[in-house]
Amino acid sequence: MAQTPLRTVPDLTGLLKHAGHVLETQLTAALAEVGMTPRMQCVLLYALEEERTQVQLAELAYLDKTTMVGTVDALEKAGYAERKPSATDRRARIVAVTEAGAKAAEEGQRIVDQVHADALAALAASQRTHFADALIELVGHHLATPVVAQPVRRARQRLA
Repeated sequence: MAQTPLRTVPDLTGLLKHAGHVLETQLTAALAEVGMTPRMQCVLLYALEEERTQVQLAELAYLDKTTMVGTVDALEKAGYAERKPSATDRRARIVAVTEAGAKAAEEGQRIVDQVHADALAALAASQRTHFADALIELVGHHLATPVVAQPVRRARQRLA
């Protein structure tokens, strides 16, 4: 029987995927209590920073066009944002946050901060800053850009 290869480093991919999934579900549940989603919160925050188009917001939030349209539709339906013509480009439309949206983003940020604080509470106080700094370093450098991999080609199976 073949032996399982010996790991020389922890399964970073598995650990980050699991932690990210659990954190995302906790965040989704917490924001749902106020009628928000993590995507809605993210888009509101970026739209509040400055005048941005849907395309710009999608890039910042790592959302594809279809998901972005659905997110902005949900924000409009909730009364948190509206699409308006850009002041600098007549062809472009920006996502403008309403007063209700600004209040929702503020409440949402308190929720996000609490979920993150709860997650970090599992670490000793002395480890929290180091952990966050290490993640920021990874995401800012080595893990900043996804690699586009070629699909694995499989040999065709012949029908008998």
